[in-house]
Amino acid sequence: MKSTRKPIIFISSTVYGIEELLERIYTLLTNFGYEVWLSHTGTVPVFSNKSAFDNCITAVKKCDLFLGLITPYYGSGIDEHDDVSITHKELRLALELKKPRWLLSHDHVVFARSFLDKLGYRTASERKKLTLTKSPIFGDLRVIDMYEEAVLSDTPLRERQGNWVQKYKSTEDALVFTTAQFSRFQEVEAFIKENLSNPDMFVKPSKGKGAK
Repeated sequence: MKSTRKPIIFISSTVYGIEELLERIYTLLTNFGYEVWLSHTGTVPVFSNKSAFDNCITAVKKCDLFLGLITPYYGSGIDEHDDVSITHKELRLALELKKPRWLLSHDHVVFARSFLDKLGYRTASERKKLTLTKSPIFGDLRVIDMYEEAVLSDTPLRERQGNWVQKYKSTEDALVFTTAQFSRFQEVEAFIKENLSNPDMFVKPSKGKGAK
């Protein structure tokens, strides 16, 4: 008998300021029939012999689908001496593993990148020369680094694959994108089959509240 399970979506994001959005995305995807791993809701598998960081990294490795949100807040690293946030490392790992992925970026991040580019601060090293005053709407310029890695900005344009990053301004924008991408289960299922070695392990989710 073939083992079947729901496709697993790992949601990678900082939490500050978007708690409601994350909870609504979680509910939406769960109702569509996916198994959703999100640290904010406590659904990421946790093992007591691993650190919080290691549990998140393991979840990225084991998930089938990766949904990342790049917000104006960068998040924290493993410890006070770590210069790269956990969320940033999750994104890098998803890119390295070529996980089937969908990415959202807040409009503030996209605008800041364009604005600084016009001022001559086009690279991460050039942006490090700037000192960012604490702001209630923007936390760290390294979120621009995340965006550039997500769109594969260092790869020649004709060679870029998987570089779509959807800009969003509001909760509703993000939910529209999430619904459009994940409500069409048959298409997502076909995509999984093209990218995973064991395509018959999934069970088609039953239609729940909010499913199409």
